[in-house]
Amino acid sequence: MLTYWAERAQLATGVAEAVAIETAEGRITSVTAGVEAAGAEVLRGLVLPGLANAHSHAFHRALRGRTHGEGGTFWEWRERMYALAERLDPDSYFRLARAVYAEMALAGIACVGEFHYLHHAPGGRPYTDPNAMGQALIAAAADAGVRITLLDALYLAGGFGEPLAGAQRRFGDGGLEAWMNRVDKLDAAPHAVVGTAVHSVRAVPDAAIEAFACSTEGRPVHVHVSEQRAENEACRAEHGCSPTQLLERRGLLGPDLTAVHATHPTGGDLELLRRSGATVCLCPTTERDLADGIGPALAMAEAGIPLSLGTDSNAVIDMFEEARAIEMHERLTTERRGRFTSAELLAAMTRHGSLGWDDAGRIAPGLRCDLVAVALDSPRTAGVAPDGLLYAATAADVTDVVVDGRRVVSGGRHTAIDTATELAETIGELWR
Repeated sequence: MLTYWAERAQLATGVAEAVAIETAEGRITSVTAGVEAAGAEVLRGLVLPGLANAHSHAFHRALRGRTHGEGGTFWEWRERMYALAERLDPDSYFRLARAVYAEMALAGIACVGEFHYLHHAPGGRPYTDPNAMGQALIAAAADAGVRITLLDALYLAGGFGEPLAGAQRRFGDGGLEAWMNRVDKLDAAPHAVVGTAVHSVRAVPDAAIEAFACSTEGRPVHVHVSEQRAENEACRAEHGCSPTQLLERRGLLGPDLTAVHATHPTGGDLELLRRSGATVCLCPTTERDLADGIGPALAMAEAGIPLSLGTDSNAVIDMFEEARAIEMHERLTTERRGRFTSAELLAAMTRHGSLGWDDAGRIAPGLRCDLVAVALDSPRTAGVAPDGLLYAATAADVTDVVVDGRRVVSGGRHTAIDTATELAETIGELWR
């Protein structure tokens, strides 16, 4: 038994003061407001539920601050990303991901959805352990103290009707059956869920998408959808429909699906997503970094589509910034304020269900004990009312993080990893 005492805590009923959160075996057993600390582990500021990063490519973190001078489009950025992908092996990927996931822990992220397609050695040759790269990510998350949903991605083509080429050869298994055989061998540790993904409609032929849809076995399924207008145009030229319509025709839309980005939905795409029960994962900081565009977040929410958030390319790791961007982008496009409530933004920040963890995301008995203490006395948050914290705080204001009942961040520092040093060393080695 271990008790945490929160100066203030965000509960389902609102912000409560002096809250005792009793835990056992990593789960919350009781929540009581208005009590003394009485020897409990103290968490100052405002305590939020653990945050969920629903979409990440960990290795992209090594591109941060290194791709801006060239300008250009997503497609030109992608070539730089491919060059980085060629440099990684299981050992270097483990070291990089361990540091990246530690950075996420420092930002209050309790669980990451890792969209994983960097499977094989250069040229596409499998490692002795064909899941060496995926296992490296699972091990890295364990070291960093966060949960992981490894979204192992099917990636078979370099574009509509195009073979894999260059760095893409590392991503492919040759066919759906080979991919399935490899994924079935993945060892999911207690802190991990093995999910599945279709990289995109341009990277997986439609017949394979249809067969894939019959083989997901209730696992979380994620797919990049309509991230760029060019993807929509290419899909319409090949199939006469939008990517979302193609997924619906091939039976992949459903409540286990998360459509990542959906920046440029067309026609009846939103209705198809709503009717299927799918979630949309928005990644605003990446979408603006890559000049992809602004997705219709408000229209999605008003249609009843659940929203989650991801850091995607990890150009920024700050879930407060991702959530604020949803609101601020809508303000820019509609010229009106207050498009989302704080409760709606927090729900998007904590949607663990899209990663297969339905027992997380709220501070309530029976759920996983994931707690994030955010300072109310920093230069950014001083004087801010607790219910306005999401509009003021940044990842730098996270002081303490508890994941599954264990403190991972204390006093603004990771308890096991010198995060900045490890990031500098691992990224520096990759670019030598």
